[in-house]
Amino acid sequence: MYTEGRMAQLIIALDAPDRDRALALVDRLGSGAGYYKVGLELFSRWGPEAVTTLRARGKRIFLDLKLHDIPNTVAGAVRSATALGVDLLTVHAAGGPRMMEAAVKAAREAGPDGPRILAVTLLTSMDTREVAEVWGRQVEATGDEVVRLARLAREVGVDGVVASPLEARALREALGTDALLVTPGIRLADGPRHDQRRVSTPEAAIRAGADHLVVGRTVTADPDPEAALVRVRRSMEAA
Repeated sequence: MYTEGRMAQLIIALDAPDRDRALALVDRLGSGAGYYKVGLELFSRWGPEAVTTLRARGKRIFLDLKLHDIPNTVAGAVRSATALGVDLLTVHAAGGPRMMEAAVKAAREAGPDGPRILAVTLLTSMDTREVAEVWGRQVEATGDEVVRLARLAREVGVDGVVASPLEARALREALGTDALLVTPGIRLADGPRHDQRRVSTPEAAIRAGADHLVVGRTVTADPDPEAALVRVRRSMEAA
């Protein structure tokens, strides 16, 4: 069990298709949720206002755009995100060391108020067959690839990684206590997996070493999201 004393935080994935439904959910959850993930769907429809509106409501922001471009372009995008006041920002580890290093440097320009850069290793929807197809070589275990990419990211100063909770324990052992581990793919034990394959419960993810748990449809698609949020927090407390 991970026992370094950091309390895991819950991030709600605000993957609503439009502004009104997103804000309705935020208002419904109220003080029960203080940290939100703004991803590609919402950001593409709503733009930077998605971040500024949530910040005006006192929420912290995980901007999950999975930046993947040439180093100069990614650095510019990081500066723009920094100006919005986001707390966490993702880049793709597959973009390579120079790209990740440029992202880190751009974030550091803002000093301690800059966002923490996270590297996305493998999407939680991918299994070994799909990873092998993408890499063009045999892949025995997704966990090995996740650790390899995570180490590459940390070598150039990336603050942490986004990875399946099933890889959290191996990542904590490989990266040490300083790395920030953010785990999507969180599902309640009796809930559906949706389109993600490498999933785990909140309790198991925390015990494996996760710092932040990203919970989406487990809460947002539930007919009673407030009650679902309570169930997730109870599972977290059990850890």
